[in-house]
Amino acid sequence: MSTSRPPTVSRWTASPLVAGALMLGLLAGSPAPAAPQNPERPNIVLFIADDLAVGDIGPYGSQVARTPNLDRLAGESLRFTRAFAASPTCSPSRSALLTGLMPFRNGGHANHSGVSDGTRSIVQYLEPLGYRVAIAGKLHIGPQAAFPFERIDGTNRPEPGHEDDGVLWTDLTLGPVDDWLGGLPDDQPFALVVADHSPHVIWPESPTYNTSDVDVHALHIDTPSYREFRARYYTDVTKMDGNVGLMLEQLDRHGVADNTLFVFIADQGPQWPFGKWGLYDYGIQTPLIVRWPGNVSRPGGTTDALASFVDLVPTLVEAAGGPVPEGLDGVSLMDVISGDRAGERTEVFASHTGDGEMNQAPMRMLRTARFKYILNLAPEILYTTHMDKAEGPITGAGYWDDWRELSFRDEFAANVLWRYHNRPAEELYDLEGDPGETVNLAGDPEHEAILVEYRERLADWRRQQGDFKTGPEEPLTAEERAELGRIAPYIF
Repeated sequence: MSTSRPPTVSRWTASPLVAGALMLGLLAGSPAPAAPQNPERPNIVLFIADDLAVGDIGPYGSQVARTPNLDRLAGESLRFTRAFAASPTCSPSRSALLTGLMPFRNGGHANHSGVSDGTRSIVQYLEPLGYRVAIAGKLHIGPQAAFPFERIDGTNRPEPGHEDDGVLWTDLTLGPVDDWLGGLPDDQPFALVVADHSPHVIWPESPTYNTSDVDVHALHIDTPSYREFRARYYTDVTKMDGNVGLMLEQLDRHGVADNTLFVFIADQGPQWPFGKWGLYDYGIQTPLIVRWPGNVSRPGGTTDALASFVDLVPTLVEAAGGPVPEGLDGVSLMDVISGDRAGERTEVFASHTGDGEMNQAPMRMLRTARFKYILNLAPEILYTTHMDKAEGPITGAGYWDDWRELSFRDEFAANVLWRYHNRPAEELYDLEGDPGETVNLAGDPEHEAILVEYRERLADWRRQQGDFKTGPEEPLTAEERAELGRIAPYIF
């Protein structure tokens, strides 16, 4: 065990028992002995990458990304190839992930908003089963009453040289997690959420990838400035992979790896055009890698079972030996993980409300194994995001001006920008023949019956969710959110 200063631990308040356990771990001066292996109550680690394209890591086919730790993890895990976030925006995605409820049912459907009063999260489901439930790194969920995690303080630190430049210059540091693990009692299971800040912008200023080696997305415009930012993005992907490796190393060192269910996901797709803040697969599909020694039926294998983020709470509760909570939007994936069944889902849904004044183009999605239907509730609004509107290093400002200039003399660039800004009322894609979602079939007479069916299915789901929005809503000011008591703080 590390002999560095023990972490400050708070559970919105810290207990003397926690402090005492940590001090005992510190005084031991050596790795903790292996915890008793209780397969009925495994430890749980949920590692969340931030703004990551599913295809930009080795386990999902990237030939560019250097992700040796994820590659190793995937070789010991079951890898889901059809897993989807509930929202392509940070706090709604995380709120759905940790409550098992879709954004309109938990109330936190706009970015930076909190869930409704009385909403329960994974903390309230696992603590009665005897678990110690903690979080490290990014928070971005609220209010506190709904997410009463024990918080491992000191896990958020500013990027060196940017101490006063805001929360987007924050890095995850796992030293306090190592100390926390070393101070745990050996007779109590733990559930730990590790929320990385990478590869969310701002990307590292000094890339470790060559611009000539990066790839170019099919709907992106190949310019030198784009490649420079692409190299920075992949540098951040590799930084995140390093944190995954460190977390796995800590579990090994503390003797708990063999009885730990380890899940790797990302909250949504990347901050690239047609990714985050939209409902194409590039923005909504995520990795889902599950390692659980002795319980995953096919380590190193894959499943094409449809999975939604809201499935994680019922899955983890069942894995912990508890009954699957009633009334959730999610279904347990335990049968898929154990290999007993191929999965219960025939469809997944997602929604996007907005993110302040930059993303006021609300949309909803229904996706099956073959088709995707997107309903754009305000197609008259010119679609914009932080990439093309905001200024400074957190955006696409470093390449967007070049794209715009090129669009006046290059047909492909002009088409990309036109499609980015203009969204039709309805979109329908045959993902079997068009996985890149490039050909909208909503106006194709041959697909009229499918369009009508999916339109009705989505409408039924929206009614069940209590989603009666018909267009954009005015974003709340910080003061208005504070009055509601539901602000989702970014870090702690």
